[in-house]
Amino acid sequence: MDPVVDGLPCLWMRGGTSKGAYFLASDMPADVAARDDLLLRIMGSPDPRQVDGIGGADPLMSKVAILGPASRPDADVDYLFLQVFVDQALVSDAQACGNILAGVGPAAIERGLVTAGDGETTVRIHMLNTGEVSTARVQTPGGRVRYDGDAHIDGVPGTHAPIPLMFQNIAGSMCGSLLPSGAVVDLVDGVACTLIDNGMPCVVMAASDFGLTGQESRDDLDANTALKARLESIRLAVGPMMNLGDVTEKSVPKMTLVSAPVNGGAISTRSFIPHRCHASIGVFAAVSVATACTLPGSPAAALARVPADGRFLIEHPTGAAEVLIETDRDGQVTGAGTLRTARKLFDGRVFPRS
Repeated sequence: MDPVVDGLPCLWMRGGTSKGAYFLASDMPADVAARDDLLLRIMGSPDPRQVDGIGGADPLMSKVAILGPASRPDADVDYLFLQVFVDQALVSDAQACGNILAGVGPAAIERGLVTAGDGETTVRIHMLNTGEVSTARVQTPGGRVRYDGDAHIDGVPGTHAPIPLMFQNIAGSMCGSLLPSGAVVDLVDGVACTLIDNGMPCVVMAASDFGLTGQESRDDLDANTALKARLESIRLAVGPMMNLGDVTEKSVPKMTLVSAPVNGGAISTRSFIPHRCHASIGVFAAVSVATACTLPGSPAAALARVPADGRFLIEHPTGAAEVLIETDRDGQVTGAGTLRTARKLFDGRVFPRS
């Protein structure tokens, strides 16, 4: 079958504050290079507008989930996340994505990988990027996925069915340990940085160290070429420190500027992914930042208002993301969760360019 002529089955979904194409692994080429080439042609990359593909001309709208039968007994489905770069011919599996993760449970049910129960279905998702398992609870009245509901997340208009996500054992998901350098604070290029990985490798820094308030708009930050050049210099320097090696062509670590909260949250953020300012903040990045807030001596802890109940509101340019942090009696983080929503946008066949 020629995908250019016959197309490929594709489920296009909003997951959290992102959008992506969900495919079955059985419909993808087994060869990684061939798969990546196909996805670039499907999404319309490299092109800033992605005009000849289904990508949305933004990293948040140029994402892919590949689903398959679970390869371990404690999971129901395998999930591989791929970031398709917009203006480069690059496809990266170097990170997980908690927003696209929100659509995996519904997509797995839609595609018959998981049988829905009547009322609610728990889907255990093996995240191939990190090797961890997350649990999603999907509303399935009458054995069908329900997308409408009363849950609202900032950055998405309206309300939808809630999809709670819980994560365990995500510390060091890509870097090998929560603090891969062994320190709460490292001085890099004169900037105090917390190098942290609690589901997403992040570099957490005070916005004030860059002469910023931390409340600048996304457009203003994207136009600040001097800031972006300095952030990239730091990012390249910390790659080996975080056990990530040369990160020149990787989408991690995420560079996150923090400041004191202004809207009743725990902390305010401006996150780069990694070269453009995020319209909100990724799920796993929010978890890593919330965790950084609990580390005495870190830039985040110095600015944060740590909630007594463990429910962190991580402020971002379009609202706030809620993160639940669970700790043991010694204050060590043992688990994390968040509430997301998802919606099926279309189900059909996609035709890559030739």
